[in-house]
Amino acid sequence: MKKIKIIVDYKGFFGSKQKNPIYRGGMNLDFLVRLFDEKGFDVEILHFTDIDIEKMKQENPYVIYTSSEDYGGFYKSFIEDIILNLENSGVTCLPSYSYLRAHNNKVYMELLRKTVNFEELSSISSQVFGSFEELKSTSHEFIFPVVIKPASGAMSRGVGIAHNYDELLRKTQKISSTRNILIDLKDRLRKFKYGDKYVLESLNRNKFIVQNFIPNLNNDWKVLVYGNKLFVLYRGNRENDFRASGSGKFIFKKDIPDGILEYAHSIMKKFDVPNISLDVGFDGARFHTLEFQFLYFGTTTLEKSPFYFEKKNNSWDIVDKTLCLEEVYVESIVHYLSKK
Repeated sequence: MKKIKIIVDYKGFFGSKQKNPIYRGGMNLDFLVRLFDEKGFDVEILHFTDIDIEKMKQENPYVIYTSSEDYGGFYKSFIEDIILNLENSGVTCLPSYSYLRAHNNKVYMELLRKTVNFEELSSISSQVFGSFEELKSTSHEFIFPVVIKPASGAMSRGVGIAHNYDELLRKTQKISSTRNILIDLKDRLRKFKYGDKYVLESLNRNKFIVQNFIPNLNNDWKVLVYGNKLFVLYRGNRENDFRASGSGKFIFKKDIPDGILEYAHSIMKKFDVPNISLDVGFDGARFHTLEFQFLYFGTTTLEKSPFYFEKKNNSWDIVDKTLCLEEVYVESIVHYLSKK
């Protein structure tokens, strides 16, 4: 019998679920266990600190796990340590550590975009920076306008646009700021002590992204892909703004751009994951994947959609039904593992 370990956080929560009455309470664990059991899996729930590596290696289970969006990323950093250690020990984690690293980390997300080498993702071109000084010293020539993004944050927080080089410097200096009066003072005293050869620490070490601006986007599409089921939400741009995330202008529409379903499905298959969240723009000629996540993403699009799209016999059907998150999630995991 195939084994699945469900790894929960220190609160006992797993994953994200919009309709849970407890803030960030996650999915219904009892229901998840029952669903996996019905599919013929031996399921065990563990906390991250319960993990016995040697036992894991002997049992050779599949591991599904939660992430975290705690302030400062302290607990997520711990989760990354555990999942990386599991993978290095030969345990199969869904999704893999690399995709966990990309959660709430747009810098690594953009690095993944480049390394996956997939044409459908290539319309977005990004430069990543670990400090403001790196931007100022780069030889890269930007074609304005450009989009500026901090590494973390949801609902377009911190995302801006620069129309020229001076504006680029001003805005990136702001979002990269790491000022701390006490630490900065101590560093300046070191400069006084060691002289000209000592280089002061940068006051702007929050990593960030500069990427090309895609014109003619009046909206984007939130697309959640779970196996062969897709859930699509139209998101209009904010008033006099290029950003759609957080606008509140959300509509479930069956009239969607031709090809967007196959486009989104192909990205999930390319990354080789059971499920994925995509922010997709369409300029009338080409699709653009603006952002993507592999776990702990928002589930409103699935939970509130009155219909979904399903691929059957190489065609897409519209099914007028609202589905249960836990059932769709388990089905996507089982579907993925059946092909391994």
